Amino acid sequence: RACPAGGPAAMAQAGVLPTEETAPQAVPPSDLPMNGCEVALNAGPGYSSGLATAGFHTAKYLSPEWHQSISDLYRKAFTACEQAERGRAEAKELAEHVAGTVQHAQQDSVATLGQRLRDIHFWKAELQKEIEDLDAESSLLAAQKLRLERALDATEVSYAIATDNLQCRERRQASDLVSDEVERELLKEAELIRNIQELLKRTLMQAGNQMRLNRDHKEICEKDWSDKVETYNIDDKCGRYSNQSTNIQFHPSSVKYEESASTPETWTKFSHDNIYRAEREKLASINLRALINNILHDVSEDLKMQCAAVNEAFAKRCGELDETKYKLDHHLKKILKEIADQEANIAALKQAMKDKETSMKVAQTRLYDRSFRPNVELCRDEAQFRLISEVEELTESVESLNKKLLESEQSLRNLEDTRMNLEKEIAVKTNSIFIDRQKCMAHRTRYPVVHKLAGYQ
Repeated sequence: RACPAGGPAAMAQAGVLPTEETAPQAVPPSDLPMNGCEVALNAGPGYSSGLATAGFHTAKYLSPEWHQSISDLYRKAFTACEQAERGRAEAKELAEHVAGTVQHAQQDSVATLGQRLRDIHFWKAELQKEIEDLDAESSLLAAQKLRLERALDATEVSYAIATDNLQCRERRQASDLVSDEVERELLKEAELIRNIQELLKRTLMQAGNQMRLNRDHKEICEKDWSDKVETYNIDDKCGRYSNQSTNIQFHPSSVKYEESASTPETWTKFSHDNIYRAEREKLASINLRALINNILHDVSEDLKMQCAAVNEAFAKRCGELDETKYKLDHHLKKILKEIADQEANIAALKQAMKDKETSMKVAQTRLYDRSFRPNVELCRDEAQFRLISEVEELTESVESLNKKLLESEQSLRNLEDTRMNLEKEIAVKTNSIFIDRQKCMAHRTRYPVVHKLAGYQ
């Protein structure tokens, strides 16, 4: 390329031949060097100071100075070209380096975003799994809670039956109003049911609290999962940006760190802690479900055993009542027969006493008539003694019969009293049998089955 000034001679003088045309360079403005030499006045022999050259006698550069000035200008132009060429080379190298650095930085950013997407996807998947597990666990716990509610309703029926049995047995009469084995078992059953109801209510409250905790931690995980989904979409969109994208622009204010921004460690710890707490509540829910299952199993078995004990006590008591009533009926029959026999005996005694009156009349009449014997004929003969003895014997016999009659009548009264007592006792036993068998045991046939007590129905 041609230099701005000097030509080939100046190039030869510099000893460098440029081979590439350079772009026009702007030479920075600078002050020209001051001429440090003074032109000597021409005062030699040829000097002329005539009027004809008066206008040309001014101070001027000499030829060597002119050549020196031109050489300096050539040299400055060459130096400017050389600097410009070196600047272009450096600029090209810098541009290539910057382009490579930018491309590498952009590739690193894409790779980093890709790794970030993988991390987000991992925690998002873990959170989603935990959400699904918590949802499934909450459904299972809700089913157990429903079993508790059904079991509690079943115990209400059991308690109503037990209290109704106790109230019915309060209507027993007289001697049968006793604290027997049936009453003790019924009281034990009622107390057991009340304790079970308190246990079921506490367990229901615990299940409700656990379901609330499951729901709260599920919402926390869902919020974290939702944030991760949104972040994943943002980072995925950022990873798809390229230099050819049409929706990119300058955002100078974005190149800063937010004061509230988390670090990778706190970011990871946040999701890890959410999952850890959710896992802990899920484990607590699983343990609670197992506890509920055991409680319902034990409750149903305890109530079943106590119900069987009450039924057995009822059956035994009814058997005792039946046997007692049978014996009372048997004794009543004997008493009735004895009453009939005693009545016949009394009638016979009265008849015997009545029959003795005639004999007494005969004997006393004889004695009376013989008392009218005259004078010495009024003799205490053997006949007189025999008649007196006969009257005395008849009197003793009548007194004995009368005494026996009184005893028999008293015995009859006692038999009648015994009959009445037996009949009353039989009526009491009949009432007790009706209460225990027809009322209580019939009502106990409605006692909830084991499946209902375990909350399955």
